[in-house]
Parts: sequence; structure tokens; C-alpha cells
Amino acid sequence: MVNATVGLTLGKFAPLHRGHQYMIETALRETDRVIVVIYDCPETTSIPLPVRANWFRALYPAAEVLEAWNGPQETGYTPDIMRKQEQYIFALLDGRQVTHFYSSERYGEHMSQALGAIDRRVDPQRLTFPVSGTQVRRDPYAARAFVHPRVYRDLVTTAVLLGAPSTGKTTLAQALAERYGTAWMPEYGREYWAAHQLDRRLTPDQLTEIAEGHLEREDRLITEAREVLFVDTNAITTYMFALDYHGTAAPRLTELADRAASRYDLVFLCMDDIPYDDTWDRSGEMERGIFQQKITADLQSRRIPFIPLHGSLENRLREAGRVLERYRKYDSVGKLWLEALEDSAFPKRSGTV
Repeated sequence: MVNATVGLTLGKFAPLHRGHQYMIETALRETDRVIVVIYDCPETTSIPLPVRANWFRALYPAAEVLEAWNGPQETGYTPDIMRKQEQYIFALLDGRQVTHFYSSERYGEHMSQALGAIDRRVDPQRLTFPVSGTQVRRDPYAARAFVHPRVYRDLVTTAVLLGAPSTGKTTLAQALAERYGTAWMPEYGREYWAAHQLDRRLTPDQLTEIAEGHLEREDRLITEAREVLFVDTNAITTYMFALDYHGTAAPRLTELADRAASRYDLVFLCMDDIPYDDTWDRSGEMERGIFQQKITADLQSRRIPFIPLHGSLENRLREAGRVLERYRKYDSVGKLWLEALEDSAFPKRSGTV
């Protein structure tokens, strides 16, 4: 492209917020190409660089994203620090020519001069979007109006509750949500089943609709969650019902179940050690025990770490609370599992933590 204009912006984007988006969108409007440099910054956030980079790739596929893994650690405006930052960007660009440098910070001056680019400051007083990364990190829930749902989803811990029918999942999910002042996702399959079942059965296509509808609601609901979203069942459960009803599952449902294996941060397995609630829509206590065994075996075969919850509601709240108090999304996950294994509250058996 003759005389193409190229915009460049850089930052930690920890996390990406509406102010950043306003700057990126301005660059996309004003230039032919946009390059976004994203720094690794473990001292600022535990959100991994690839997660932050993928926000841009998902929301702005036209932009070129460069992951800056070994950028200078020093920040400031001494001549030496500015020179190191500039030299690092030159090396990262690897010969790419930049015509416009986009920022809302003071460093825009020296960086644009070094690049020979137009110094394009966007909303430096934060008047259009009065938000900062520090504000979002301090309280993502309070600042969620300034965070895109695609980004906010990665700031919230998702905890799914699995188990056979009548193992207390719904009661516990609601109780946990109340205790932590957050949202919870009811089991969509129960609502769908009541409206569409025929002789207590659903077709393979209907079971797929349940899994898809559940995910759509879950994605909408997560923007209302404060720190953690509690989810009553997931696509793996629907997949297990398909096997139970039909001996097989539709390809789309199988795909959604496979995706569910890595979708949730924490998996709690409600055990079948509470009294069975023998309602007309259930298949009996013996079937509950068999289904519980199948769910457990499926989790083990998928190598999904899960935390069993036992006994009364208060005991389950206490067991789940111990895990939630220690858990930090993206941070020291392995340590949590080791601590859980040492905790007498968690049985030491294959597949559990």
C-alpha cells in the first residue's frame, strides 16, 4: 500500500478497559494498520500475557498484536530509561515503519519522537472514559461498566457444581451466591426439560439445545458476578444424560462437553451422601448412585481436578469456602491443589483434590 499509515500503541492492558478500547478504535479509524504491543507484567497482574493478547485478537482482529515478553522492567523518564524503552520497541518492530504513536500518557512524547511518528494523545485527561487499570484491578465488579464482557469473563472465577440428580447442587449454588454476594447460574436443563420432555425423555437435538442455551445464559450472567460465578451443572452433565438416554451424544453436544473440561476454574462435585428427594421427574435412588459413579468416572477420564463436597449444606459451604479463600485465578493454582490434598477435608483418591 502506497504511503500507508501505521499506528502503534503499547501497554500492559492489565486489564483492557473502555479507555484502552477508545484509543485502539481511534487508531483503527485514523490509520491503515495498527500494531499493539502488550507487555508481560507479572509484577502488576497475574493475568497471563497470552490471555490479555487474546482480548485484542478477539475484539480487534484487524490489529497486529505483538507480545513483549522481555521488555525493560524500569519505568520513568530518565534519559537512560527512555532510551532502553525506545531501543526495545525498535527491536520488537523489526523494521516495521510507524507513522502515528497512540497513547494517553506522558511517554507519548519521547516515544513518538524516537519513532519519527505523529504524537497522537487520546483522551489524556480520561474525560471520555474516567477509568484506569488500577481502578479495575482494585474492584472489577465496581468498574465493570468500563470493561468489555469478553474481558470481564476472564476476571471472574467460575465455579461449577456437578453431581447426579438430588445431590444438592442447586441449593448449594444459591447458598454460595448469597454468602459471597454474587450471581449464580441455575440449571437451564431443568427448565427446558419441564417445558419439552415427552415421557420423561428428550431427543438428542434437544439435549444439544440445553447445552447451548445454558452457555448463552451463563455468558450473559457472568457480567453480574462479583469475583466468582457459581454454576449449577454444565455441558458434561447434559452429555452424560445423552449417553444415559440414547447411548450416544450428538457431535455438537460432545464438542461442548469437551470444551467444558477447561472452561471452569473450579469444579465441585456434590456427593450423593444426602437424603434422596424422590420427585416424579427423577429415576430413583439406585439410579442416582449409578449416575454419580458415571459422572465421577467421566471427570477422572477427562483428567479434570475436582473437589468433593460432603454432608450437610453447612459442611459443604465450609468445605467450598476453604477452597475459595485460597484460590486466586491464574495465581498459584498448583499450590492450591497441593494444599487441598493435605487437608483432611478432602479424601485422597484418584481424580480428586
